Amino acid sequence: MSATPWALEVEDLSITFRTDRGTLRAVEGVSFRVAPGRTLAIVGESGCGKSVTSLAVMGLLAPNARVGGTVRLAGQPLDDAGRRAARGRDMAMIFQEPMTSLNPAFTAGDQVAEAIRAHEGVSLRAATERAIALFERVRIPEAARRARQYPHQLSGGMRQRVMIAMALACRPKLLIADEPTTALDVTVQAQILALLDELKRETGTAVVLITHDLGVVRDHAEEVLVMYAGRMAEQAPAARLFDRPEHPYTIGLLGAAPRLDEKRGRLASIPGTVPDLYRPPPGCRFAPRCPFSIAACDAGQPEFRPLEEAHRAACIRAPLEAALAA
Repeated sequence: MSATPWALEVEDLSITFRTDRGTLRAVEGVSFRVAPGRTLAIVGESGCGKSVTSLAVMGLLAPNARVGGTVRLAGQPLDDAGRRAARGRDMAMIFQEPMTSLNPAFTAGDQVAEAIRAHEGVSLRAATERAIALFERVRIPEAARRARQYPHQLSGGMRQRVMIAMALACRPKLLIADEPTTALDVTVQAQILALLDELKRETGTAVVLITHDLGVVRDHAEEVLVMYAGRMAEQAPAARLFDRPEHPYTIGLLGAAPRLDEKRGRLASIPGTVPDLYRPPPGCRFAPRCPFSIAACDAGQPEFRPLEEAHRAACIRAPLEAALAA
């Protein structure tokens, strides 16, 4: 693969689905890059396109999907065949519900060993030994005994650690984690996220973290991409985004997040609903819900443009502080 500072590059990604209702425009014009050893968080409401984007990168979309744009892994463009070859070896994915991702008919150790054998052609004994070593690495206690157990015999946290071990089995360049802690209790969530951070530092694997939890983003991501209704709303280094959001949708998300230092009361919310992606509005898709919208917002799609310090936003009024003061 060619030399590049980026583990993953996505350029102008578009995803449509042909359905009985017509063509669903799930994702339009999404571009981002992730460096080795760094985490990019993709956030947004349910249905914004974040999980579909990750599935497109992995080549796991349904047959009725049509994908446009370019995906590069360590500088190498990936077509459908390239995605199949890289999947599990050079790029891996952790799903939010490990019970539905693990085969109930095989032991946890056999499933990780099979992933190793499929991509590296080693013997069953060598693959099993490596699987147990991986279980130890992801801090599964009594790794050899746990490797002989079936998924239903493991707790939710253990199953998620098995999924992480499987994802890391072939030392991938890219790891996509789609809501990896949603079904876990708070203590186990913290352990899993800390484990991902540690493994990222040790291996140099790039991580794309799909989440709706802004607290997780603040603590575990270096870069954030905010998506709304299939399009990019804002992208910035995490610290800057939390300190100075420039898109009204991002401001709404941050305002709706509960805070421990605030008095208990009614949580803030973003009024209205997401647009119908079968018939998206011609202007800014957030304009009908935006407290700062003006007539020009309905005229056309806003350009996703640079502001400063690697900060970009798709809002004609950004930077908002200057616009509102005018």
